[in-house]
Order: sequence, then C-alpha cells, then structure tokens
Amino acid sequence: MVMPGRALNLVFLLMQVARAGGSPAACAPCHRAETAAFAHAGMTRALERGKNSAILQANPKLTTKIGGYTYEIARSGNESIYTVTNGEETVRFLVDWAFGQGAAGQTYVYRYEDRWYESRVSYFSALHGLDLTMGVQTITPHNLIEAAGRLTGPAEARQCFDCHATNVAKTPGPVLSDMIEGVKCERCHGPSAGHLTTVRAGGAKQSAMRKLGAFSAEEMSDFCGQCHRTWSQIAMNGPRGIQNVRFQPYRLGNSKCYDTADNRIRCTACHDPHRDVEMSVSAYDAKCMACHSAGAAPPTSASTRLCRVAVKNCVTCHMPRLDLPGAHMEFTDHMIRVVKANAPYPD
Repeated sequence: MVMPGRALNLVFLLMQVARAGGSPAACAPCHRAETAAFAHAGMTRALERGKNSAILQANPKLTTKIGGYTYEIARSGNESIYTVTNGEETVRFLVDWAFGQGAAGQTYVYRYEDRWYESRVSYFSALHGLDLTMGVQTITPHNLIEAAGRLTGPAEARQCFDCHATNVAKTPGPVLSDMIEGVKCERCHGPSAGHLTTVRAGGAKQSAMRKLGAFSAEEMSDFCGQCHRTWSQIAMNGPRGIQNVRFQPYRLGNSKCYDTADNRIRCTACHDPHRDVEMSVSAYDAKCMACHSAGAAPPTSASTRLCRVAVKNCVTCHMPRLDLPGAHMEFTDHMIRVVKANAPYPD
C-alpha cells in the first residue's frame, strides 16, 4: 500500500524520534530551527572530557610558573596530564574534565583520593596560556596538593557538573552515570521521555514540555540564575564589588528599570538561549527601544525614561563592559543605569 506523502513524513519523523531516544537529536524533527542553531552554541560544549578538549589538543604543552610552583598541562597519548612541582617534589594528575568552551578560558577538574579538585591554574584565551583560576588569587597554598588545586565539596562539585552538563543526578554529590557532556535541550526543558512517548502515539499536546517562554522576568532570572547566580544568592552572601559583575541576573535585578512582571526586561528579551551571545552592540538597540522610545507601550515601571543623548549603541553607555581582575576578559555589566565618569562601581 502506498501511503500519502504527509503520512509518510509523520512515520519517518516518528522513526527518527524513536531512534534518537532522549538525546538532543530527538528534538530536531519537530524543532528544526532551535536545534540547528543550538548545535553551534558554546553552551553545548560547556563540558568536555580532558582527552577531548579542543584547547588542550591545540596546545599540547602549556606551562607557567607562579610563586614557587611550576605548572604544566601536556598531552600524553590521547590524554592530558596535569603536573605541578616545587622543584623538589612533583605531583601528576589525569585531567578528567575540561569546563568552559574557551570564550574566556577553560578550567580543569581531576580526581585525587576519590575527591574532585579544581585545577589552580586555568587556560585563558586572551593569554593563550595558563594563569591562576578565578577565585584562588587570595588563597595561599601550604603544600603541593593545595598548590595543584582546590578541593571541592560534593554539593559544589555536583553544581559545577549540573551547570555544564545534562542529566546530572540531583544528589548531594555528582553522579555522572547518565550525564551528557555539555548543555543540551533537556538541561533547560526537562526530561523528554514522556513527551517523546506521547509524540510517537500521536498526542504531543497531551504531554507538552516545559514552556520557558511563559516565564515572567523574575521567573526567568531565577531560572537562568541556577547557573548564572540569582539576585538573592549574591545579595545574601555573594562577592562584593567588581567580583560580582559576571553574575548577570543579580546585576540586572539592581537596575532601576527592572520590573519583575515586565517581559521586556527578562533575559530572553535580549538573548536567544539557542544561540551564542550576540556581540554586536547595535543589535541591542531595538531591545532598548522597546521601552525607551516615544512609541513604546506604557511602561509598568515609573523609572522608564527616554534617552536624551542618542538612540543607537545604547549598551555602550548604559551597560558598560568592565574588566574583571584575574579573568583576562571584560564583562558587560547588566545593571542598566546612567553611567557617570569616575563613579565607583555600584554594588
């Protein structure tokens, strides 16, 4: 029997879904645009095995000396070995995981005595080499093990993997048996097994996935803040001063124009989570003008004003890029404001 073209297409789609299971490929037949764009996004490469790190493969031997310690990450066969020496003693560790896809840099995680350690040095793209990992600049090592890396507790280790990968078990420590490297569809949209089963039965509407587009500005900030830090996390016990410039939900929440119910100020109003961050400053002008223009809908916040200076390249004035010491990179400050010359950093 010859089936109509539409029916054939549906059968082919369902066969693809069945073969893909719960992997990102399962989403592609129905969500082609999103998965095609996301396949090239940096988040998909947020975590790699040390042996597969493109950065370490391209840089087969990295060395630096900090204080009295010499650090080296070198390829040995198909693996990367992390070596630290003080000239008298030497320790070596297999690089198990590489965190970060290189926009700013990459940090390495290894196992020692059945516990997870974060390497004391990281690769920084601006340097094309190694320097101290962010957060350890003020820590003085007392022995070779401390000089090699920072011990991470079970909860912290799980959070690190959970933000850089998919399907990390929600347990006190990281359980990686079902983990998928990098941020994939299910990391944000939730488990897909039930939805896929229903799709195969022809009833997708009865088992819809979580719709993030329905989130309010505050819900979106808290959701993205799972990894980028929420306002409450930083306000309660987070770093003070310029050290918190990289925590975008916190900085955005400090803006006078931030309104928890106004979708024009939520994260996805400016950023497509399925694509890398847009780096052209002019691309954000339309986003700003959605509120700050005579033709904009009435603002829900009384603090919304029209700019008296210009209507182009808005973010260069109102969301300046600031140098974060030790990061070898500038971060866009998401606290939207009128920036005054020589004014102190508004915490």
